[in-house]
Amino acid sequence: MMNGRKNNLKDGSALILSIWLLLLTSNIWANYFYTPHFYKSLTQNNQDTTKPVRPLDTIPKKLDSLPRIADTIPSKDTVINKTDTVNVPASEDSLDAPVAYKASDSMVLSVPEKKITLFSKANIKYKDMDLSADSIEMDNAKQTVTATYRKDTAGKIIGKPVMVQSDSKMNSDVIRYNFKSQKGITENTMTIQGEMLVIGEKVKKINDKDYYAYRSQFTTCNLDTPHFAFRANKMKMVSQKLAVSGPIHPEFEGVPVPIYLPFGFFPLSQGRHSGILPPQFAQSEQFGLGLEGLGYYKVLNEYFDVTLRSNLYSYGGYSLFLTPTYRKRYRYNGTMNLSYQYTRMLQNASEQEFQTYKTYSINWSHSVDSRARPGQSFSANVNIASTKYNQLVTNNPTVNFTNTLSSSISYSKTWGSRFNLTATANHSQNNQTQDIQLSLPNLSFTVNTFYPLQKKEFTGTPKWYEKLGIGLNTTAANQMNFKEKDFSVRTLLDTLQWGAQHSIPIQLSLPSLGPIQISPGISYQEKWYSRKLTRSWDTVNYKVDTSVTKGLYRASDVSFSLGINTAMYGMFDKFGKKSPIAAIRHVIRPNVSFSYKPDLGAKHYYNLQVDTAFGKNQVTGRYEGHQQRFSYFDGSIYGPPSEGVFGGIGFGIDNNIEAKVRSKKDTANGGMKKVRLIDGFGFTSSYNFIADSFKLAPFSLYIRSTLFDKINITAGATLDPYRTDSMGFRINRYTWQSGAFGKTSIGRITNGNIAISTSFQSQNTKDKKAAQAKEAALREQGGVLTAEEQQAQLAYARANPAEFADFNVPWSLSLSYSLSFSRTIKTDFTGWQTQTFSNLSWNGDFNLTPKWKFGMNGYYDIKSSNIQQFTMYISREMHCWQLSINVTPVGLYRTFNFTISPKSGILRDLRLNRTRYFYQ
Repeated sequence: MMNGRKNNLKDGSALILSIWLLLLTSNIWANYFYTPHFYKSLTQNNQDTTKPVRPLDTIPKKLDSLPRIADTIPSKDTVINKTDTVNVPASEDSLDAPVAYKASDSMVLSVPEKKITLFSKANIKYKDMDLSADSIEMDNAKQTVTATYRKDTAGKIIGKPVMVQSDSKMNSDVIRYNFKSQKGITENTMTIQGEMLVIGEKVKKINDKDYYAYRSQFTTCNLDTPHFAFRANKMKMVSQKLAVSGPIHPEFEGVPVPIYLPFGFFPLSQGRHSGILPPQFAQSEQFGLGLEGLGYYKVLNEYFDVTLRSNLYSYGGYSLFLTPTYRKRYRYNGTMNLSYQYTRMLQNASEQEFQTYKTYSINWSHSVDSRARPGQSFSANVNIASTKYNQLVTNNPTVNFTNTLSSSISYSKTWGSRFNLTATANHSQNNQTQDIQLSLPNLSFTVNTFYPLQKKEFTGTPKWYEKLGIGLNTTAANQMNFKEKDFSVRTLLDTLQWGAQHSIPIQLSLPSLGPIQISPGISYQEKWYSRKLTRSWDTVNYKVDTSVTKGLYRASDVSFSLGINTAMYGMFDKFGKKSPIAAIRHVIRPNVSFSYKPDLGAKHYYNLQVDTAFGKNQVTGRYEGHQQRFSYFDGSIYGPPSEGVFGGIGFGIDNNIEAKVRSKKDTANGGMKKVRLIDGFGFTSSYNFIADSFKLAPFSLYIRSTLFDKINITAGATLDPYRTDSMGFRINRYTWQSGAFGKTSIGRITNGNIAISTSFQSQNTKDKKAAQAKEAALREQGGVLTAEEQQAQLAYARANPAEFADFNVPWSLSLSYSLSFSRTIKTDFTGWQTQTFSNLSWNGDFNLTPKWKFGMNGYYDIKSSNIQQFTMYISREMHCWQLSINVTPVGLYRTFNFTISPKSGILRDLRLNRTRYFYQ
């Protein structure tokens, strides 16, 4: 029995709880993520004499009468520097990082259970973990958190838990997480891994990278109830790397498909990684059954990767495509495509069952960042192929009708702002005529215009002679021409020719005479040739023969000129105040030049009979005909020198017409808006006073305009003022000298061209801004495609337009028309012929419904009255899937293509495809 004082249990419990509450809440600040510091009260005036006085002490110092002795206190004052010298061991159960939490409504603290509950927009941050939910409960004893949501009176979910850690993000109904072990378990969870969404009934988090899912769905559809998914009972995920599952099967609209796989493997890593490229099935009567696109993609390192694809056909044909790519940011990037086709086509003719072709193609593109080496640049765009290659490419009408190929490789170096050296190699070929031209190497050296009489330092207005400028342009080239079937080293050497050209322009800028500008100039030009071409008339077989003599030949030319130009303006504004047109302005820019050129090239020309149109001469007994003027250097790289003396004038007029219209929508500039009616129209020609015949040169006419900011029109023609004889050769007689006025009295149009194009589409500002933002984001990430990659994607989009249908644009239409004709001499020199080319092309689409789009594009040859190429397509938008049907009923290949595939890039190869094509 104890005789001590009795303790009241109620009072003792209250005291203990109060102390516990003070200790527990001594360093807890709800909704604040910082720890406040408390300093000594400013009301304390007693100075502590045991510590040295601070230099910044505001209390006046008192003189110490005692002798000063050495201070034995260490220099580092632990009180002043706030250095804690007490080593308190931390509990093994404590966290190794602070926990920051907040809530917008309230916080409830349960001291006995050591729990804190946050309500409404609760958030907890611990290391790299960020947890948000409507309510979060923290258990300090167990070091766990539990996050849940709530429902409002309408049954709508509010504050569904979201957890973000490292590169993973998950949405769940309930999240339970342990701070210490970083493990957790969630219910009804959806996590995003790149483009993929994983939905699991229960997901167990082992660490910040590894997860286990029970009764999971794997899909790219972001709806709460996805349109399609792959279901598995068990699955393991490694964040942003891969997902592996047990037996798996697909389902559509919640209906399982009875197709089971023993396991599932889904790569989740972003960026490049090696792997097999699956093929698609194709069928053709000429090639048989085929697998197209089968291959492998290999990443060698961060700068280099390579793709190998193949097309295999049951009749024995095949194609191989090797595509290495390389890149180094801020330095250079490039792509090469090596293709080989062995084509084996079934023929309808009974004498030959199959017809075979062996063709190849080499493509290489290389570009250098201009910042890598200032003053130097290197670029390459090589496109070499067999002349039959494009015709045998399947399911690509654009390539099938591409008859010309060209290549260029260029290197340039600049010294300062005056000197520039450029080296190039070029290639061009015509697939119809099988003509191939190689031009390499080509050199060009340029000295920009400099002013030798100009002072280095001057003040005031410069003298007129100080504006004398001199420049230099020097080029040298090598060229080889041959047929594809005649390709050999001997052929290259036999057809090799080289040439050089030097030009020294001298110009002088005189002061303006009011509105008139005068510009005199002198130009000297010299050309070097490696061969001389001589034509002769065969009096026995009555034809023209040619012979070639190799050597070093030169020709020079010089000219003097004086140019005068000005501008005149006219305006008509008498339309009235109510007229929609306020004024029309006409600008005329005439130009006149006086020039003289001596005949330094006459010795390089000769006359030659080309036909027997005049019959037999009774005196000589020879058949006579038209005489044609030829040069020894016809067909050379830089062309023959100009012939004849010229002393005359060149003249021309350029015009443009603008209008000011009253705009009801745009109130800027007083409600006036400028509209260009005709961008430019006019003519140029010249008159040679010294020539003995054909003094007036043909007129070059042109016009260009953009009507209503939509219709682009460009036209040009050449008007010859001289008449012709019965064979079509020019005679020295003007067309208006015939006496009778007619359509040819002002001249003969020898060639002309016109091109009209327009494009219309419905506007969608929101999508336009989103596209611009997406493009800007790609540019910041360095993901902008090169020009060659854009062309490759454009070619694929043209071949499969339905897969790239834009449902945000209700309709679009593009039209273009072109016409050109020219008068050319016949190959046997027996007369002249007119060659005409005319075609119409179109491209358009429209939405049948918000989810169905129909479109077509085609090319119509007006001259032959045939549709050369026609493609139509229909596309269906299905949220996460897209259906496309492409039909090409007219063209070199008649194709039918049916494809249904996911939109996601990671599942792009998981598609159903049916392709058939017929070679014509």
